[in-house]
Amino acid sequence: MLQTKDLTLHYSGSQILYGIDMAAERGQVTCVMGTNGVGKTSLLKALSGTHHRSGGSYTLDGEAIAKPPAHALARKGVAYVPQGRDIFPLMTVRENLETGFACLPREERFVPEQIFELFPVLKEMEGRRGGDLSGGQQQQLAIGRALIAQPKLLLLDEPTEGIQPNIIQQIGRVIEYLRDEGKMAIVLVEQYFEFAYGLADEFFVLTRGAVSLSGSKASLTKEEVMASVSV
Repeated sequence: MLQTKDLTLHYSGSQILYGIDMAAERGQVTCVMGTNGVGKTSLLKALSGTHHRSGGSYTLDGEAIAKPPAHALARKGVAYVPQGRDIFPLMTVRENLETGFACLPREERFVPEQIFELFPVLKEMEGRRGGDLSGGQQQQLAIGRALIAQPKLLLLDEPTEGIQPNIIQQIGRVIEYLRDEGKMAIVLVEQYFEFAYGLADEFFVLTRGAVSLSGSKASLTKEEVMASVSV
């Protein structure tokens, strides 16, 4: 579904990513790990089009991707749930979900019941403003909004950050469900090691903006992965 080759990224004069080669397959969770400041979020920004790569190639579902704006990549099937969630605080839960309609043809602009089955609290709070929700509820709303667009590639940046344990477990079950459906590739950036390791099928560990370790869960021991992300 996703493949990058020699992907680089700069912020002004500073290089952040160095020759990233990675792939993410449909029906799998590809986990990007590493300590703070190594370029994980920058990689997701490059993949989502919110910050264009400087060089290298990017292929999505067999199509070579140039450097389109983020909304064009969203229409091609890339959904990005950023760190911090970025929900609209003055809009209701339903209105937040409906912002995902922009990527869809008119006849598909409805909120599927599956969203409320995955996240029942969104149905309960459908008329509440997004800013009135707890952090965990806002995270569920952000993921639900991303799913409205029926993505081929789902990018999740630190979905457990600042979330209470019971919501973390629910989000984990939703990610497992989406993976097992086999309709999308999921790229997960996550610092919570046990959560990430439990979900991952493939690992890409970044160190100073470059891939320092990669492989399948079957090919890497838990100790190898943990050692590679330890400070």
